[in-house]
Amino acid sequence: RYMAIIHPLQPRLSATATKVVIGIIWLLASLLAFPQGYYSVMEELPGRLVCLVEWPEHSTNVYGKTYHFCMTILIYFLPLLVIGCAYTVVGITLWASEIPGDNSDRYHEQVSAKRKVVKMMILVVCTFALCWLPYHIYFTLQYFNPEWYLQKFIQQVYLAIMWLAMSSTMYNPIIYCCLNDRW
Repeated sequence: RYMAIIHPLQPRLSATATKVVIGIIWLLASLLAFPQGYYSVMEELPGRLVCLVEWPEHSTNVYGKTYHFCMTILIYFLPLLVIGCAYTVVGITLWASEIPGDNSDRYHEQVSAKRKVVKMMILVVCTFALCWLPYHIYFTLQYFNPEWYLQKFIQQVYLAIMWLAMSSTMYNPIIYCCLNDRW
């Protein structure tokens, strides 16, 4: 959307360039996820089996806290900042654009449609932020209270929070469908 609205005359990426970008994204995602997978262990607790991440230097948990802090920045705050800034620029561009002297019904329909798009983009950003916030709060609290995972109910809380975070992209088509007349 950003490129289509802010730079409409720039050529799109070629199929090869798009494949390279997608490959780089998958490689980075794999590299970011690797440490957590590498240090994961299964532990049997009374009445249940849980998967935990046991970092080196278990007593100080410096690695775990550092990893979590970096991941929160890289997969929550940075995307939120990028999406928020891009959509802000798009929103300002759409909201402020007008045809001087045009006061027709068609013009008012276009202004109304543009404002609807801006509202839709704000809703998409807020949905991402709200769906992923409990996930990051959960893991931040876990590093302040390492014995938290021993609570009987915590696995259900984790699953609900994980479901909410993973469902964030599911809401985008619903938002687009409800707020976009042409979708």
